[in-house]
Amino acid sequence: MAPEFCPNCGVKVPPKAKACPECGADEQTGWSGAARYDHLDLPNGDFDYDDFVKQEFGGEKPIPRGVHWLWWLVAIALAAGLLLFWWR
Repeated sequence: MAPEFCPNCGVKVPPKAKACPECGADEQTGWSGAARYDHLDLPNGDFDYDDFVKQEFGGEKPIPRGVHWLWWLVAIALAAGLLLFWWR
């Protein structure tokens, strides 16, 4: 009987398959009850996603600051210039 995932390459194996569609492993080359998934780097059952995100990206989220005041002045000056040009 084929396992759900190949113990050699980690690809999902179709039900009733005689060999892995990716690497060709079969009962004689790697499908046995003693086959292990350790080398696939799969997370174990007690994997904490929130803790992983905190370790990878830090605990604090960046605070959006909005538009810098200089760009507001540029926008107001452009709007005033367009109004003056249109009024003439």
